[in-house]
Amino acid sequence: MTSFGVPSVPVEAVPTEFDHPPGEAAAAVLLDVREDDEWQLGHAPGAVHIPLADVPARYGELDPDAELFVVCRQGGRSLEAVKFLANVGYEAVNVVGGMVAWQQTGRPLTAEGDEPAKIY
Repeated sequence: MTSFGVPSVPVEAVPTEFDHPPGEAAAAVLLDVREDDEWQLGHAPGAVHIPLADVPARYGELDPDAELFVVCRQGGRSLEAVKFLANVGYEAVNVVGGMVAWQQTGRPLTAEGDEPAKIY
């Protein structure tokens, strides 16, 4: 499936487990490109957080061999991140509907702080 010519998948096709033993490469990575305040309110457990503006400087932190899913709030910023990552040699896919769809489908969320995790 593609969205605007960019490889894309529905949220249901994304794994929910991203943790891996220390020293071992992750089979799949969920890259969350939302801003810090959005991340703190709620995110997927085990996701990697690199705000979109920082992706060009920090993409080397991502395992190029992992299955890379990119997410934002609703899909616009992640679409741009996937385009960038493709240009530098990564195979990444955009998560259609973003973290809003993640929450709507009842997928696990965690947050920074004492408040319950939420996206919207």
